[in-house]
Amino acid sequence: MNPAAIWKKTIEPARGSSSLSPSYSLLRPMIRLFKTSDGPVAEHDEKFYKLNTNADWDTLINSEYLYQKISDLLESCTPSEEAATAAKSPLAPVGSQEIWAAGVTYFSSRLARMEESKDAGGGDFYSRVYEADRPELFYKSSYVRVRGPFEPVRIRQDSSWDVPEPEATLFISSNGIIQGYTIGNDMSSRSIEGVNPLYLPQAKNYDGAASIGPCLLLLPEPISKDTEIHLAILREGKVAFAGDTSLNQMKRSFEDLVEYLYRETSFPTGAFLMTGTGIVPGTDFTLQSGDEVCISIDNIGTLQNPVE
Repeated sequence: MNPAAIWKKTIEPARGSSSLSPSYSLLRPMIRLFKTSDGPVAEHDEKFYKLNTNADWDTLINSEYLYQKISDLLESCTPSEEAATAAKSPLAPVGSQEIWAAGVTYFSSRLARMEESKDAGGGDFYSRVYEADRPELFYKSSYVRVRGPFEPVRIRQDSSWDVPEPEATLFISSNGIIQGYTIGNDMSSRSIEGVNPLYLPQAKNYDGAASIGPCLLLLPEPISKDTEIHLAILREGKVAFAGDTSLNQMKRSFEDLVEYLYRETSFPTGAFLMTGTGIVPGTDFTLQSGDEVCISIDNIGTLQNPVE
């Protein structure tokens, strides 16, 4: 994907365009649900609606069938410019949920993890988990550490090799049902994790190590496996790195990941699960302060964050 195409696909929507992805189909009546400072806002058929509900965010998104719940609420709402304006400055669509993450779900991620940890003797671990029935799942962040759209993400001061990890992210209700889809940035300190796989929590879980947004994509059916994910990292206004992948490159299904996550763990207000990355910058690239990370997923939009 050339830089001009990346700019059009990632930067223009982030600057306030309300248009949906070109892959939007009129046969799929999708809804995008935004958490805003003015309350929940839903986008449907390119119109924005402030929802008439007294429910707090946790209660709302844990509705038994969220897509139908929001559809019903829309029947009593009218579109407004105020709602459209609020949706241009969304908050992270997170309430009190924990954020978890899955690792090595793409072949490209398997190769990258094996390469970064080979000197420490841990390369074989990643090959094994890629082939195993049980996935790699780890606690990524509490809600208080999560950054929303346009908020800065951080690189650790004691790390010398840092990358973003663009990931399709699930919102799963308290009863273990996938209710919506969003974008996650699983910031990673590869120099720390590469020294020893046991340092994974320090490489993955620190202030500003996760961003989520800009909305929850609600669908009446599972998201298409042909959905594409795009990453562009801008440095001084120019593309320093770009890559793309699609959900059909994942080895594991979303349902399999959710089943393992919920197997012995309860989530009273639901959970967010980052599902792994298929875009991995090479060993010659590391993030720098001042970079801009732009992650786009078809029909969801763009998650854009500056780097501190």
